[in-house]
Amino acid sequence: MSSAPPDRPGGGLETLHVLGYFADDVRNAYVALGLHPRLSYFAARSAAFGAVGPEVPTATFYVFAPWLHAKALPASWAAASPERVQQARRDGMTVVLDRVVGDTDVTELLDLARTVCAGLTAPGRPLYAAHAGLEWPDEPRLALWHAATLIREHRGDGHVAALLHAGLDPVESIVIGGLFSGNTGFMRSSRGWSDDEWAAGVARLTELGLVDGDALTEEGLVFRKDLERETDRMALEGWAHLGLEGTRRVAELAAPLRAAALGSGILPDWISSRG
Repeated sequence: MSSAPPDRPGGGLETLHVLGYFADDVRNAYVALGLHPRLSYFAARSAAFGAVGPEVPTATFYVFAPWLHAKALPASWAAASPERVQQARRDGMTVVLDRVVGDTDVTELLDLARTVCAGLTAPGRPLYAAHAGLEWPDEPRLALWHAATLIREHRGDGHVAALLHAGLDPVESIVIGGLFSGNTGFMRSSRGWSDDEWAAGVARLTELGLVDGDALTEEGLVFRKDLERETDRMALEGWAHLGLEGTRRVAELAAPLRAAALGSGILPDWISSRG
């Protein structure tokens, strides 16, 4: 997981979205339902699918070790239904947005974001499709966060497709992604792979000439940038639907919200330091 750069379409909105993965208010809402603090992530993000087992998020989240999914699901549904988990997610985000966004008028930005979402398509995008099936919140700031979620999950589905096309398995994906984004420590501590599995992934990438020690090679950097460009290309349909002028206006209106999110103290340093 990383914060989108500000010069990418939707970068500001995606930064608003990721607050939900780090905010104590959201995590506490899950814990109040009886979910495990760390494992609640898997229930919260997959709740849009319904009461699924570990196989669905193993496929769609892609980069987490399967044992983490199996530990979280279906056990989480014994504590709370997917519907209650979804509601807790929105309740927690309401608190976060009230603090971060405040009384900022998001009416115009929300209208533009909904136009982007109207241009997104579901085939081949399972996480996006599941979240697109949820009802839109009535409260404008929460509706904007929902739009950001749809845009991010749509892009994320495309990123998984790009990783598969490039021949990267889950461990290789997070090794090369961590070196590219500067969040290797976070990836190693949160994705559940053993030291041996991680070392084997590094060895495979080294053999391919993409990694040298704890850094990407020149070839590896080009390779990872190409992955990012391909992901961006596959994410353009909503922005094409909005048009260039509207896309520029989204960037303008979302910039202060992104700054507020980065300055909120909620996001880890490896996100906030990217600016």
